[in-house]
Amino acid sequence: MKRLITLVLSLSLILTSCSGLNKAENDKPEERKKFEHTFFDTFDTIIKYVEYDESEEEFNENKKFVEDEFRRLHKIYDNYKSYDGINNVKTINENAGKGPIEVDEDLIDLIRFSIDCYKNISDKTNIAMGSVLEIWSDYREEGIEDPDKAKIPSHNELSAAKEHMDIDKIKIDKKKKTVELEDPEMRLDLGATAKGYATELIAQKLIEKGVDSAIISAGGNVRTIGRPKDGMRDEWGIGIQNPDNILGKSELTVADVLYVHDTSVVTSGDYQRFYTVDGKNYHHIIDPEQLMPMTYFRSVSVVTEDSGVADFLSTAAFLLPFEESKKLIESYKGAEAMWIMSDDSIEATDNLLKMMKSNGATSKDE
Repeated sequence: MKRLITLVLSLSLILTSCSGLNKAENDKPEERKKFEHTFFDTFDTIIKYVEYDESEEEFNENKKFVEDEFRRLHKIYDNYKSYDGINNVKTINENAGKGPIEVDEDLIDLIRFSIDCYKNISDKTNIAMGSVLEIWSDYREEGIEDPDKAKIPSHNELSAAKEHMDIDKIKIDKKKKTVELEDPEMRLDLGATAKGYATELIAQKLIEKGVDSAIISAGGNVRTIGRPKDGMRDEWGIGIQNPDNILGKSELTVADVLYVHDTSVVTSGDYQRFYTVDGKNYHHIIDPEQLMPMTYFRSVSVVTEDSGVADFLSTAAFLLPFEESKKLIESYKGAEAMWIMSDDSIEATDNLLKMMKSNGATSKDE
């Protein structure tokens, strides 16, 4: 979970029609009314929900469901704040070494999902490294508050915390709905998976409710449902943020546009949460081995159906050199990726190239 509110979305929705996409009248996609709703301060980001529906009443019901679910999940996944009557990640961390804690089933499912991904996909995204991330978070906040005194954590401090990130010491009892941290110094941090997992969970519930044309944009996490039924387009256009624009170094807001449907696009980047020490920026994505932010890329955007998996993969891929990063993405069936390199050049998997506007992709079916 992030403590700072992201005021600019890592992925922007391209919801306007593109030129040159007119079809014959009898060949146009189905057209419905467009409704949208934006809310703040859940998962410390701006969340936007867009739906094409025939009834405003149905949309209002769905938007309330989306907001209520994000707020509910935010509370149980939060590792910074306590809430009356809720045992959340903060509760688990506060009781490390003291025995099992009963928690909501959705929290158990997220923890199990994160552990399974760690063991079966990549060990670069480790929810058990909260002790290390907590140190970096404290230094970052102090550096932002007083830039003249900004500094990075010492190697000794980080190495000591690293001794307490053994993921096998997270014990889950599914039947009793309990989670236990066997190491008293261990801390969970679900920031690399929680938002994507929550987005996917909500998207699946919307689909069960009959929603077939919608998009959820939660900061750097976008989940599309069906196709945009606006009578003009067959694909959703997802703008990949230009990192230099966020940093005030470029007027170009979007590095490229991906045209997709029924899938997720999740970006991890170096430009959202960072602070500066001696003229160098230190971002929040920390390598579990080197215990430092990696600088291979400006951002990695992953496209795959499941938003939780995309969230996990985008972090892991960001922490690997390019060839290893690409190999990781290609090893997961259905995953594609786009890398903005440290020199601002762009690389992409072969299938993702076909989705990019710069390579001729449009929102019109060929």
